[in-house]
Amino acid sequence: MALESMQEIFDKIEKTQKPFWRVILETDMDEREVTEADSMARMRYTWKAMLESVDSYQGDRRSVSGLVGGDGKKMRDHAAGMETLCGPYLQEVIATALSVGESNACMCKIVAAPTAGACGVLPAVMVPLYKNGGAEEEEILKALYVASGIGAVIAFRACIAGAAGGCQAEIGSASAMAAGALTALRGGDAAQIGNAVAMALKNLMGLVCDPIAGLVEVPCVKRNVVGAVNAISCADMALAGITSRVPVDQVIDCMGDVGRRMPVEFRETALGGLAVTPFGQSIKEQMEQRS
Repeated sequence: MALESMQEIFDKIEKTQKPFWRVILETDMDEREVTEADSMARMRYTWKAMLESVDSYQGDRRSVSGLVGGDGKKMRDHAAGMETLCGPYLQEVIATALSVGESNACMCKIVAAPTAGACGVLPAVMVPLYKNGGAEEEEILKALYVASGIGAVIAFRACIAGAAGGCQAEIGSASAMAAGALTALRGGDAAQIGNAVAMALKNLMGLVCDPIAGLVEVPCVKRNVVGAVNAISCADMALAGITSRVPVDQVIDCMGDVGRRMPVEFRETALGGLAVTPFGQSIKEQMEQRS
């Protein structure tokens, strides 16, 4: 989707007096030369796949390495046994982020949003709201258009791949998309959406991509939780009227610059960070022996 800046979206909103989600919807219609019904049908299909990625989670499933699996179930079991510090919504956000991230590591069906490694963030904030009656499906679909527009801008101006910009480009982008989507879902205007995006990206600026043994498992799955919780806090701050001092497009550009300057060891190569700890190296050796 050819969107070069958040400011471009803001300008279209001001000129047409249309909401953020509709500007993105119409951009999709123009670029793919499809009807509104076709575009909405595609987004609905994506949403159903997100729901399926949550509903099909199996707590007894483990990844090939054995490093990942079961934590989503542990979180739900913990919440069922006692009142958590997080409260009902946030505890389910954490469980959902873990569940979907684990499902990805176990080769189950997920939605890359914007990547497979960050697939748990958007479902984590959206699905619990939907299931608990906090949002209708049509509202969710509109919020997902907002998320997709944000992701398109980040992909154009910076990057969304860990190999290109570190985990800030994956979990950071997903968190920004989720923050903007939540802000829109709660009635936030364009400026508030932009502030939520900027704050979410700033909070995860410089996050390295250091998967142990090159697998999208550790620390990737638990970072989905961080991205989801960060998104919620940034959406609430934006809705409260708290602003990012640095404009959102400048934050996106900065993230891209940080990614380009990041040493190759911290960009999905498994040559730095947690991947080269004694534990990380032992897992790598085990995986090499298996293969």
